[in-house]
Amino acid sequence: MPVRSTEWEGVYADGPWLLTRNLVPGAVVYGEGLVREKGREFRRWDANRSKLAAYLKRGGRVWPFRFRSSVLYLGAGSGTTASHVSDVCADGTVTAVEISPRSFRDLLALSEKRPNLVPILGDAAKPESYGGRIGSADILYQDVAQRDQDGIFLRNLDLLRSGGIGFLMVKARSADVSASPPTVFESTKRTLSDAGIEVIDFRNLKPFQADHGAVVVQKP
Repeated sequence: MPVRSTEWEGVYADGPWLLTRNLVPGAVVYGEGLVREKGREFRRWDANRSKLAAYLKRGGRVWPFRFRSSVLYLGAGSGTTASHVSDVCADGTVTAVEISPRSFRDLLALSEKRPNLVPILGDAAKPESYGGRIGSADILYQDVAQRDQDGIFLRNLDLLRSGGIGFLMVKARSADVSASPPTVFESTKRTLSDAGIEVIDFRNLKPFQADHGAVVVQKP
């Protein structure tokens, strides 16, 4: 089956698989398969390993990522999803903030091959510690396993341009272990709305990511 374009810019498909065009041909990041066709190389994007891919597989309809987008990525881990964002925003910038020194080392190694990936060792709960190095991003993407996820997201919205799009990947069990995931999702959406932020999409990420939801907002 030939590789085909999708409705999401920079994202392709091969049968059931989502793909991104590999910015570093021949290199893999997390053991993902490579697909080669007509002189182009693509990386399989596993929705079981990436919440952003899961969002798309669950019918996500908001996709602001463009070739030259600037992205602030909070909680980048070792770079699984950030590497695919780097593929899509090939001529843009992906500023990846990670608090774990061990994961940061992986990010740093990844950035040596991906010039558009800028890793920062820092705490997403303290945007004042890195905000001066970023400017105003087109897209804010957050995936952190801390209790105050919505509060962290709101504090970082100062680093998102007016009209920019934010993705908050809610880890329900980290936010409130005593509440059901749907309750946590609704509470998060309500908190953002009460702060004057418009929620423009939501997807429960089951079955790809248990107890996780994707909340998408637009900054006024």
